[in-house]
Amino acid sequence: MEHFDAIIIGFGKGGKTLASSLAKAGKRVAMLEQSSKMYGGTCINIACIPTKSLVFQSQDRYKSTESNEDYYQESIQEKDQLTSTLRDKNFHMLDDQETVMVYTAKATFIDNNKIQLNADTESLELTADTFFINTGSSPIIPPIDGLEETDYVYTSTTLQKRNELPEKLIIVGGGYIGLEFASMYANFGSEVTVIDSSKEFLSNDDRDIATEVQKIFEEKGITIQLDSRVQSVKNKDSGVAVTYQTGDTTEETYGCALLLATGRKPNTEGLGLDNTSIQQDEKGAILVDDYLKTDVDHIWALGDVNGGPQFTYISLDDFRIVRDQLFGKGTYSKKERKNVPYSVFIEPVLSHVGLNEKTAKEKGIDYKLASIPAAGIPYARIIKQTDGLLKALVDPETDEILGCTLFCADSSEMINTVRIAMEAKLPYSRLKDNIFTHPSMSEALNDLFSSFD
Repeated sequence: MEHFDAIIIGFGKGGKTLASSLAKAGKRVAMLEQSSKMYGGTCINIACIPTKSLVFQSQDRYKSTESNEDYYQESIQEKDQLTSTLRDKNFHMLDDQETVMVYTAKATFIDNNKIQLNADTESLELTADTFFINTGSSPIIPPIDGLEETDYVYTSTTLQKRNELPEKLIIVGGGYIGLEFASMYANFGSEVTVIDSSKEFLSNDDRDIATEVQKIFEEKGITIQLDSRVQSVKNKDSGVAVTYQTGDTTEETYGCALLLATGRKPNTEGLGLDNTSIQQDEKGAILVDDYLKTDVDHIWALGDVNGGPQFTYISLDDFRIVRDQLFGKGTYSKKERKNVPYSVFIEPVLSHVGLNEKTAKEKGIDYKLASIPAAGIPYARIIKQTDGLLKALVDPETDEILGCTLFCADSSEMINTVRIAMEAKLPYSRLKDNIFTHPSMSEALNDLFSSFD
């Protein structure tokens, strides 16, 4: 039995960054990852990086004279090369450090203080002073009749491994993951249908934003079937026949491939948490306090597995919380984490931070509103991406920014500037009067916040 200062289960953003930090402090660290295809974590291998690679390549489809099929295959190959390079880099980033040992094996808790590793040819028991669970999340598979017997059914992970471009793609789920894939595959040349159980498209977003997104999707030829639930699936003609219920009507549609985009769940299966004092919620997420500590004093949980927002940058911020406890003052916690921005990489990108108008109304929060069309931004015309809408809410008493939604080109960069202003509690006039480079999309913030005057 071997003992370490720290054992980290899962090679994701928070875990790998923590491993390096501990190693630099002279700690002996074991990094446990069950798959050699997941060094570096979900983001690098199956989520953010590969999907955004495909998103951006799909947007360049019009520049190529190749067939849709050939262009798609080359895009998949380029994506695979990218993830392979990053995976290798991340592996050596840890394994080359003298005090870090990377184990490729399935980890299971024996008790609060001991881990059993099971690989193909051997098993091993490890102990440590501290444990950090960073096992991420995986796609939720909904209970649909015939799913297990039907071919050509994919998750967001497995569809990326398909080398053949589906002529017709059916997506179950109209959330952000489903919409990213819908936009991407429509750009590649697939005929896309989205089946969503929600009665409203993008039900958590403001109606003017949702309407603008839906208009652009429909212009791409994407069919959006709302208030519909998939009843069953079956094999048909080297593809999938999908039966779904819309109101009192039963419909059937056909696709060459079916993507299940119905959310993600924490990866805790097989961890042996029943052998510990660690508690979980009804969705399987590990319960932690504001400092990410479990009910076991020397065990923390970072990233998707603790039920927080499922973003790589939140996993990184989880690392900061743990690092502050181990090496800092121990004062930084989830309570200080506010105004988390996000971007949905459709075309153009949809980004948001803080309150939107819908939520402000629901909470009874007073606000002033400004909005401008993306078509009015000079740089949007230069790059020929004039679709979209920009919105902002400010506090009428303090002039501080309450929230911002940017549906426009480069919004994934612009939203970070807005977030900094919100965190600093600056009045909106600081963005209204800021000197931005010209021409750029960022200078649209001058125009947007000038609308309040």
